[in-house]
Amino acid sequence: MSVLCSSEEVVRQVRQEIGPKSILSFSRGKDSIGAYLAIRDHFEEIVPYHLYLVPGLSFVDESLDYYERHVFRRKIINLPHPSFFRWLNNYTFLPPGYAQVIRSAKLPNFSYLDVFSWVCRIEGLDPEKMLVASGVRAADSPLRRVAFSKHGAISYSQRQYYPVHDWNKARLLSQIDASGIPLPDDYLLFGRSFDGLDYRFLKPLKDQRPADYRRILEFFPLAEAEVHRYERAAA
Repeated sequence: MSVLCSSEEVVRQVRQEIGPKSILSFSRGKDSIGAYLAIRDHFEEIVPYHLYLVPGLSFVDESLDYYERHVFRRKIINLPHPSFFRWLNNYTFLPPGYAQVIRSAKLPNFSYLDVFSWVCRIEGLDPEKMLVASGVRAADSPLRRVAFSKHGAISYSQRQYYPVHDWNKARLLSQIDASGIPLPDDYLLFGRSFDGLDYRFLKPLKDQRPADYRRILEFFPLAEAEVHRYERAAA
């Protein structure tokens, strides 16, 4: 059974192991902002990367621009999320006529470890010596709590460490509030960060960000059926 260290001990241990630079998985959500706050005083340089689910959404790009200028003061590496290509390869919300085009394109499927390797290559870092800070917390689910208790808060196989693993929601929100770093507009639109193509995200975009809604339909035209299904059921 692994001995689970506190988040502070995890950050100190990682700092000793990897040196003055850390990579940060930055989803723009509250947990990733918390992870940044937990490590910012321990590393001389933090390399943030973001994974977009759909390219070119204005509310995403606006928040990235803000965090680049006012928080990190450097470019945030912006790469496709594995789900983007998985949705396309699985014909998610795509008309049948798109199938041949998708097959011919031979779009890649890739993992978070592949993303880690790309970030290291972009930054000229040795992937064998680097770890990524992730905002995953034990309080998010019982399964995560068990996983942390069993395996600890550093995963060398996944090249990740979890600097807020033992933070509860109250501590997380308190730290963010004290920092003055705003949450992105996702929280006004959805109450959470954007992470899917279901009704919870599509309906607010259709009503409040119609240009972004149309942008999603450019890639996933039949996503509109998801909205119609709920609206018809509510009628």
